[in-house]
Amino acid sequence: MTVADCFAANLLRCRRRVRLSQEDLAVAADLHRTEIGKLENGERVPRIDTLVKLCGALETDAADLLAGIVWEPVRYPGTGRYAVGHG
Repeated sequence: MTVADCFAANLLRCRRRVRLSQEDLAVAADLHRTEIGKLENGERVPRIDTLVKLCGALETDAADLLAGIVWEPVRYPGTGRYAVGHG
């Protein structure tokens, strides 16, 4: 599952939990409804300011919207160097 897909599932779950339509969430978060749709369809990941707006509108914290999104450093054997991957 990609970061965008995981965020999309989290956003949809949180929006449904508070019983808001995409339109209502967009108004509450000062975003366009199409932005909510793109986020929920995994077509886009939010900028930090959008994440903050969504948290406020959904009355939740970022951990709820970022649940399951994990980045782990990957060490190249024998080099001592790291690369970044997601788990």
